[in-house]
Amino acid sequence: MLILIDNGHGRETPGKRSPDGLLEEWRWTRQAATLLQEKLDSMLIPCIRLVAEEGDVPLKERVRRANAYGRDALLVSLHCNAAGMGASWMSAHGWSAYVAQNASTCSKDFASRLAYEARAMGLHVRQPLPQQPYWVQSLAICRDTVMPAVLTENMFMDNRDDCAWLLTPEGLATIATLHATAIRQMTSDKLQMANDK
Repeated sequence: MLILIDNGHGRETPGKRSPDGLLEEWRWTRQAATLLQEKLDSMLIPCIRLVAEEGDVPLKERVRRANAYGRDALLVSLHCNAAGMGASWMSAHGWSAYVAQNASTCSKDFASRLAYEARAMGLHVRQPLPQQPYWVQSLAICRDTVMPAVLTENMFMDNRDDCAWLLTPEGLATIATLHATAIRQMTSDKLQMANDK
């Protein structure tokens, strides 16, 4: 199973930074994607970055690039959340996963595994219902791609504590590790299903 890593926004995306400007989402997600790719490489799990560029790549193009790899891939789109418009610090905090309204069972399973790993690593997981650890939203990178896809909002860049933690090596490593662990579980299950046929 090929893993597709979407870095999210680019350098030119308006806003998308902490109120003090220390965390820029485009830069942080590329650092997280690089570390995730290194972890997957060490696990011998094939993966590819959808966006090598630092600049903005339109959603339509990111979807096109993903769909070129077909239905047997697995996609994760990395982001940082924000509760406000970037001018002031907010109280909302925590980690969350999103799937589209047309999400497959596999997408929902992947989102649930990611949420489980986030919680296991001590993160506050935001969820809409006690029994549903992921949110459902009309997000093009999940809705319009043909493979299972999950978008993760990795803490709030406009929450002081979340932002400070994200900017530490520990925070970055934790986010990359929780994604890598959930991906390894998904690929192991896929291999087991293939062997059981």
